[in-house]
Amino acid sequence: MTGLIASQVIVRCPPDGMPPDGKVTSLATQILTGDRLMNTRISAALAAALITTLSAGVATAQAAKPMEKCFGVSLAGKNDCKAGAGTSCAGTSKVSYQKNAWKLVPAGTCTKIKTPKGPGSLTES
Repeated sequence: MTGLIASQVIVRCPPDGMPPDGKVTSLATQILTGDRLMNTRISAALAAALITTLSAGVATAQAAKPMEKCFGVSLAGKNDCKAGAGTSCAGTSKVSYQKNAWKLVPAGTCTKIKTPKGPGSLTES
């Protein structure tokens, strides 16, 4: 017979510790039949599929979270885009909390972010 079959057999012992048939056996014996290598491969494949499915669900949930541009909250060189004249885009801000450089933040949090130069702003100043 091939396939994955796993079970446990419990042997009840009298108080003297010897089983009824007089043979010394372990309290729980695991019986496996089938190809162990194939069972290991199937288990690994199922685990990988489960991890992939769960990871995709987490990534989708994170990607669906609404974000907004928040000006004046990024550190020097850490902006997501726009940092004024003479700069190209992401990572080009010259100073921290530059008012014309923005960072993506979760929607509804921008104006609650406090910096040494004041709160974040939804508009460029």
